[in-house]
Amino acid sequence: MFLLFGLRTKDYLISVTTMICEVCGWNAPQTLIRRTTKFTLFFVPLFPVRPSRQFLSCGHCQAYRPAPTGTYQGTTP
Repeated sequence: MFLLFGLRTKDYLISVTTMICEVCGWNAPQTLIRRTTKFTLFFVPLFPVRPSRQFLSCGHCQAYRPAPTGTYQGTTP
């Protein structure tokens, strides 16, 4: 009998806004991303194993950095 289990991390696009990047200093589009990690059984995501986190991604230098707290206040899927 085989038991297939693991973790799946998925990114959800929340919004895109233009502002100055803290890493490269360019005025470029910044993408707000919510990342969730879930336990999977037979490739079906069942439950989250860690709280969802939010990141900002720069459109110019592609740097990821944690988003300021309170940036997005919505429901998790």
